Amino acid sequence: MPILTMNNVTMAFGGLAALTNVNIKLEKGELVGLIGPNGAGKTTVFNVLTGIYTPTSGTIEYMNDNTKTVINNLKPHVISALGIARTFQNIRLFKELTVLDNIRIAIHKDVKYGMAPTFLRLPSFFKEEQSLLDNAYKLLKIFNLDSKKDELAKNLPYGEQRRLEIARALATKPSLLLLDEPAAGMNPNETAELTELIKWIWKEYGLTILLIEHDMSLVMKICERIYVLDYGMVIAEGTPEEIKNNKRVVEAYLGGEAPDA
Repeated sequence: MPILTMNNVTMAFGGLAALTNVNIKLEKGELVGLIGPNGAGKTTVFNVLTGIYTPTSGTIEYMNDNTKTVINNLKPHVISALGIARTFQNIRLFKELTVLDNIRIAIHKDVKYGMAPTFLRLPSFFKEEQSLLDNAYKLLKIFNLDSKKDELAKNLPYGEQRRLEIARALATKPSLLLLDEPAAGMNPNETAELTELIKWIWKEYGLTILLIEHDMSLVMKICERIYVLDYGMVIAEGTPEEIKNNKRVVEAYLGGEAPDA
């Protein structure tokens, strides 16, 4: 059963349709790419999936713990609690906080102690706080950021800020991870490292991943299936090989009529 289904989703801003009857289906455990020219509507898809925008029409169904939920009208924090996490095209860290605190903020949604243990500083409070810290340190070590735990997020190099944002998304314990151009602004070495990291995260955490990316070598290397958007509509879906040889996709990227294969 699919973990996520977008059924004829349209997102209009006044008279402008950013998405028109978009149908996307993700099976549990897949790593799927979402590509298209600039302005095709890719980030708008992420925004309707995470509650930033409410679709004008259509439905979005998310399956978690064998429970199907229509998430069209839910707030972002509710969708996050259901198990959907994302990164952003433009990095959105808490830049004035430390690397460690960026992770702790994401993890703290799982706290189980109440007001009384907090104010009275009961053993249960300290025990759970230590558990949360241990989990934060573990994530930072995975992303090679443990030595930077006390550094302000704004002082990290660009590539490390990207890794911190992914680590923060994972700290929410998602089932579905949405990555919005994670390789943007990276040099070839950083992109190669990121490619391996995404593959490892996918397998290690058993995630379903939907990936927006303009680096076609990255997309073709790691995605099992790819959806292609153009002018807010899905114009193709298939394996990397099928997409690479699809004339409509070539036309969308290059303009005009595609040459014969």
